[in-house]
Amino acid sequence: MNGISMKQLRYFEALAQHGHFGRAAEACAISQPALSLQMKELEDILGAPLIERGTRKIRLTSLGEEFARRVRLILRAVEELDDLARSSHSPLAGRLRIGVIPTVAPYLLPGVINSLTERFPGLDLRPREAVTQRLVEDLLEGRLDTAIVALPVSEPSLNEYALFDEEFVLVRPIEDAERPVPGPETLREMRLLLLEEGHCFREQALSFCRMSTSLPRDLMEGSSLTTLVQMVGAGIGVTLIPQMAVPIETRSACVAVARLAKPRPSRTIGMIWRRSNPLSGQFEHIAEVVRAVGFPGRRKVA
Repeated sequence: MNGISMKQLRYFEALAQHGHFGRAAEACAISQPALSLQMKELEDILGAPLIERGTRKIRLTSLGEEFARRVRLILRAVEELDDLARSSHSPLAGRLRIGVIPTVAPYLLPGVINSLTERFPGLDLRPREAVTQRLVEDLLEGRLDTAIVALPVSEPSLNEYALFDEEFVLVRPIEDAERPVPGPETLREMRLLLLEEGHCFREQALSFCRMSTSLPRDLMEGSSLTTLVQMVGAGIGVTLIPQMAVPIETRSACVAVARLAKPRPSRTIGMIWRRSNPLSGQFEHIAEVVRAVGFPGRRKVA
């Protein structure tokens, strides 16, 4: 079959990902009519429809679903050819698409960007913030090169590189500062503020409180750690946050921070990338830069 271009494959992959001509066109930096024309030409070449066009969003036909799966494999292979060429160069240069989970990005990412830019001036950093599940999906489908997440992710096709451990701390109203620090059993009886579903930090907090099978009766949710801490400052409840978030999130809230009793809850922050990526060696150097950004008092993972 002749005439299919890499440009058309990339446009189709964007359309399959976003399910909407407007958003896909924006992601591809072209106009919506131009994208529509390219997709019509692609369908003409194939001699069959790939897309069911609706008023609000599009759906893929059965052929479109299978075509999308194969297109992702093709585009990933092409990306890895480019990565293979880049792996022969030192220092690392070119585009680096790096994902970061929301409970890490605001606190670690600025320092990481500064350090990587200084260490690798030819690097074109493209950071993206998303929850772990989305980052893993984007890595597997070739839309990201690497990601900073809480480990483990337990995906066989991904390398996991541990960076450091950090504890969770309790944030409570300032008037509770002198009270005994509650344990997991007491926390289950308190009004606990947690991130909404989809955040791995939520599950880690629930696990510490031994609430993995049943939710607390007075649970309240927020979309960010900032929201949770501000709600605590307003006297609505208590919450857990990672240690790295304390300096930023508590500076504008009237709250008290306390370390929990041992064994204290913690998480391991690390980097992940596809095992098949030819840049694996370079990613280990990047991981060491991320680790060096670190925070005083944080324990390095052996």
